[in-house]
Amino acid sequence: MTTVDPRNQDILVHVNGDLLPRADARVSVFDSVVQGGDAVWEGLRVYDGRIAALGDHLQRLQNSAKALAFASVPHSSEIRAALFATLEANGMRDAAHVRLTLTRGEKITSGMNPRFNQAGCSLIVLAEWKPPVYSDDGIRVVTSSVRRNTPQCLDSKIHHNNLLNNILAAIEANVAGADCAIMLDIQGFVSETNDTNLFIVRDGELSTPFADSCLPGLTRAMILQIAADAGIPAT
Repeated sequence: MTTVDPRNQDILVHVNGDLLPRADARVSVFDSVVQGGDAVWEGLRVYDGRIAALGDHLQRLQNSAKALAFASVPHSSEIRAALFATLEANGMRDAAHVRLTLTRGEKITSGMNPRFNQAGCSLIVLAEWKPPVYSDDGIRVVTSSVRRNTPQCLDSKIHHNNLLNNILAAIEANVAGADCAIMLDIQGFVSETNDTNLFIVRDGELSTPFADSCLPGLTRAMILQIAADAGIPAT
């Protein structure tokens, strides 16, 4: 059974420039994230008053928004200011996680076409007291029957909010009593889990799947760099 830190009942959430109590934090039913999961996001972790790899996260957010042709994207400095204002308002300096979401924005009428978006992006900063999802004691996984998106259909290198592919795999893991699901690409090669990149240590070498049908994660890049600095062969 998943438990939630009781302090999260009183958090303030940043929505389009306003800091709102949890119960009042919402976007319009006409927002693109409601209409079609049309948004990009980043998951940020706070350590001792700092956000890990913040510059890289903000750049990936900008790249994802550009790949989806968002209009009137807020500058990274504006997003950074909203992030730290939210953390300060909640008194969060450590052991916190931030779900940063940028949607295509509110539509003038319901529908899929981005031409209906004429108000600019919506920015949501949701900071919670939250430990890492997985402990250091190891996890149990199951191989999902759901294949990871091919980049020819929906490129996983765009950090988008259309996560049904991953959710379907997570459902299989839940039914199997596992912590998460390993997803294969359409050729049957290991891609990633439904929520993390994968590595394998074999014969003193570190290997990870090519970032074709998986996200080239920032933690993934850090691990590869750490291995290189330590003289550990990594591919």
